[in-house]
Amino acid sequence: MCELRLADAVVVITGAGNGIGAALSRKFAGAGAKVVLGDVDADAVRRVAAEVGGIAVPGDAASEDGVRALVDTALNEHERIDLFCANAGIARGGGPEADEQDWAHSWEVNVMAHVRAARAVLPHWLERGQGHFLATVSAAGLLTMLTAAPYSVTKHAALGFAEWLAITYRDRGITVQALCPQGVRTNMLGSSDASRALLDSGALEPEQVAEVVAESLDSGEFLILPHPEVADYYALRASEPQRWQAGMRKLQRKVE
Repeated sequence: MCELRLADAVVVITGAGNGIGAALSRKFAGAGAKVVLGDVDADAVRRVAAEVGGIAVPGDAASEDGVRALVDTALNEHERIDLFCANAGIARGGGPEADEQDWAHSWEVNVMAHVRAARAVLPHWLERGQGHFLATVSAAGLLTMLTAAPYSVTKHAALGFAEWLAITYRDRGITVQALCPQGVRTNMLGSSDASRALLDSGALEPEQVAEVVAESLDSGEFLILPHPEVADYYALRASEPQRWQAGMRKLQRKVE
């Protein structure tokens, strides 16, 4: 594993206009990185880029054209990419009855955006023999999110893809990490009454999450857990699934 030094690193961040993405942009740029920022909210990403001295590339990071524009801009301007942060995500609630469009959009943004980012940047990294991929997943990808099946299911898939990348490419110089926070005080936290009820009390500010990420990049540890207790929940889920599900059903009853 090659050590990643943020000073003078070239970093691409999706979903950079708000929340965790904006906080990562400020943190990395403040440490000396050159940042190339994407978001579907053109005004927001341009504001953040102007603030941190980065390059804004408004567009849809879930699309082939959107992610290619980000990668091509970074390579044309800086001739390399050291870190790609696949951070864009959406939260859609409901269960099987949720609208087909919500399921499809969740899959495109929460999963295929990561797949398309890897597809775009891997040839460059394999040629260089090094690269770093950070997938913003969520603790929902390790556990679940009550009342939000599209979010939970696609975040599990995002974690599965990140794990596959890590196993497949680690010995070829590419580090993959999965960022899995619980509640973070962004617009997504307020997307449902259930998420606020379950996560608000322990929610972190985006800047706190960015600080943990910056401290964790050099470790190369696959899971980045801004809420350390998630590791205990994940272990319980794996070792005692019936007990863990019983606890989650209890929470479900409280939410209902």
